[in-house]
Amino acid sequence: MYKYLLKPLFFLKKPEDAHHFTVDLTKLTFNLPLIGSIVKSTFKLEDKRLEREIFGLKFKNPVGLAAGFDKDAKVVDEMAMLGFGFIEIGTLTPKPQDGNPQPRLFRLPQDESLINRMGFNNGGVHEAVERLKKRKSTVLVGGNIGKNKTTPNENAIQDYLICLEALHDHVDYFVVNVSSPNTPNLRDLQEKEPLKQLLQAVKDANLLKPNPKPILLKIAPDLTDGQLDDIIEIVLETKIDGVIATNTTIDRSHLSTSKNEVEAIGAGGVSGKVLGKRSTEIIRYLSEKSNKAFPIIGVGGIFSAEDAIEKLEAGASLVQVYSGMIYEGPSLIKKIKKGLLAHFSQ
Repeated sequence: MYKYLLKPLFFLKKPEDAHHFTVDLTKLTFNLPLIGSIVKSTFKLEDKRLEREIFGLKFKNPVGLAAGFDKDAKVVDEMAMLGFGFIEIGTLTPKPQDGNPQPRLFRLPQDESLINRMGFNNGGVHEAVERLKKRKSTVLVGGNIGKNKTTPNENAIQDYLICLEALHDHVDYFVVNVSSPNTPNLRDLQEKEPLKQLLQAVKDANLLKPNPKPILLKIAPDLTDGQLDDIIEIVLETKIDGVIATNTTIDRSHLSTSKNEVEAIGAGGVSGKVLGKRSTEIIRYLSEKSNKAFPIIGVGGIFSAEDAIEKLEAGASLVQVYSGMIYEGPSLIKKIKKGLLAHFSQ
C-alpha cells in the first residue's frame, strides 16, 4: 500500500513538509486504540533468533531507526510499534537551533537517495528530555549528540558533555556525532587529536555516573584508510564501546541524477542507495583491521533484507535504516527481519 498509494502522495509534497506531515500523522493515528492495535499486529515479528546482546544491551532484533528521523524524540513510542529493535534520536544540541535555511532536504528518486543540509535543526536537548520522561515503550533508545553551530571547535567538548548530562538517565546508549557535513568545521573534530580528546572527555564523564552508558562514535564515509586506522586506534585507546558506520557522504560521483540538477541543489550530504557500497566497505575494513575488536552499527543504503545481511556479514552487529524506509515504506523493517530468519535457516 505504501509504495503505490501513500508514497506518491507524500512525494507530491516538499521533502521536509512530507516528513513533518508523516510525523504528525503518525503521532495522531497510531495513538488511536484500534489503529494502534492494527499497526502493532501488522508489523510485529519477534523471534529469539533475532535477539542480540551488544555492548551490554539486549536488543529484541538488530534493526534500528537511524538518527535524523526523530530528532526531537517526538515519536519514539509510535516508531516502536513498527517493530524496530532500537531507535536513535537526535542529533541533539545543548541549545535549540533552527538549522540551515530551507530548502535543505532533496529527493533524488532516480538514485533512490536524498541530499540534506539540515544543520542539526532541533529543539535542544532539554526539550527532548521532557518528552523522553513521558515515553511508554520499552524500546532501546540511543541519544545522538552534537555541538551547536555557534560553538567553536575549541569549546565543543562542553556541548557534548551538556548533552550527556541531560540525557543520561533517559537513553540506553550515546552516539558522538562529529561526522555531519552540514555544520561548519564539525568534521575537523574527526582528526586524530581533537577526536581523542573529545571521546576521552565524554568517556570520563560517563564513568562518573552510577550507571555508565555505552558510548559510540558515528563516522563519515569519506575517511581515507589512514584515517580509518586512526579511528581504530582511538576507539581501542579510549575504550569506547563501538562505531556507527556511516553518516552521509559528500561524494556525488556515483549519482546517476543529472549533474546540473545535483549542482542546482547545492551543498549537503548524500544518503540512500548510493551510499550502500561505501558504507559496507568501511564496515568490512574496520572489522577486519581491528580483528572485530568492537561492535559496529551499519547504516547507509539498506533497502532490503539482502542489504542488511551484507552489512552484518561484513562485520556489523546491528543495522539502521532511514532513507530506505522513505523509499520502501515501514514494511521494510519486517521484511528485513523475515529475510534474516530465512537466512539463519539456510
